[in-house]
Amino acid sequence: MAETFDFPRDLVSAQLELNSVRSELSALYKRLPWSVEPLPGWTHTKDGGRYFESKRPDSPGWTDEEKRQVNDLRARQMELVNHIFVHDFWASCADPVTARSALKHVPAPDAAPPRDG
Repeated sequence: MAETFDFPRDLVSAQLELNSVRSELSALYKRLPWSVEPLPGWTHTKDGGRYFESKRPDSPGWTDEEKRQVNDLRARQMELVNHIFVHDFWASCADPVTARSALKHVPAPDAAPPRDG
């Protein structure tokens, strides 16, 4: 049976927000052009002496707003990581490695419990 921990509310809240910020940042990266700065695309083929084929369209670069969004999310992510990393709970925990792994998988309060079967 998995060990349970009595995590402080602020620690759980920080972890859940960190999960959300990481998800939002990942979704943002998927929507953005492949290059921050405008760059021409390319097509490389094996016939051209390449080990594998690759292709990229021209990148218009990121807008100032997109750069701001990424910077804000990354800054918030670092704040949350720092809050979690230095939390006093870890000093009072007998098995901080197992506890940290468990914290990463704490479900959101509105999440449905997993079904058996």
